[in-house]
Amino acid sequence: MGLAYVGIGVGGMLIPQLAKALNQHFGWHGALLVVGVLMILIAFPVAWFVGDKPKALNEEGITQTEMSLIPVLKSKPFYLLAFGSMCSIAAVSGAIQNLKLFFSLDLNYSQQTAANTLSLILFASIGGRLLMGWLADIFPKKFVMILISCLVALAITLLFFVTKGGVIYVFAIIFGIGLGGDYMIIPLMAAELFGVKILGRIMGIILTADGFADALSPMLVGWLRDRLGNYSGAFVVLIGLAALGIISVSMLPGKKEKHDLSATPA
Repeated sequence: MGLAYVGIGVGGMLIPQLAKALNQHFGWHGALLVVGVLMILIAFPVAWFVGDKPKALNEEGITQTEMSLIPVLKSKPFYLLAFGSMCSIAAVSGAIQNLKLFFSLDLNYSQQTAANTLSLILFASIGGRLLMGWLADIFPKKFVMILISCLVALAITLLFFVTKGGVIYVFAIIFGIGLGGDYMIIPLMAAELFGVKILGRIMGIILTADGFADALSPMLVGWLRDRLGNYSGAFVVLIGLAALGIISVSMLPGKKEKHDLSATPA
């Protein structure tokens, strides 16, 4: 999973530099158009030629059948994971979506410096995906997910001290590692808790909830910045969200929970 997610980090690392250059030459309308066309030209052919998955087998080698989602929806771990992932995603999204404004409005960074810092974050996210994927193969994924949220909270805390020399680079590396592992660990955690037979349906629900957190958190951060005149209060809220995520995930069972999946298919 870590290797599969590396492409997101590579693309994310290159886009700030590409967007800055395109914006200088074509304006932001033209830059968005070029980036959109590149997405179609690169992503569509790759997705088109990806082969279908082989016939799915369970651990005993027996062909999997569709299982019921109802026992999972009645379980406490499902809601703990959903809430924990929402808090974690909200903390990451609220920070990353407002960083460029924070750099320009509060820190008076140039466009080049802001782009370089964002690229460093996304470069570090590549290592974060590989590192957290490796750790998830060795240690219980619950503890890896807690570690990721701790890194995110620590990194956001460092934003209070970025005027000190070199702190911004420490922030970029720590936050990048947390960012890289954050989105990747959620499906791994779900698979460990509930197995893979209904993972698609489980992740469909959890990622929908995460999508709301992903969309609303940056708006909340921006609103707080407008009301307070700086990002300090918003950063405190993001740290609190990360802490709530840590508490929720810490309440998850340490081993794969055994649900009655032999019920009537949903």
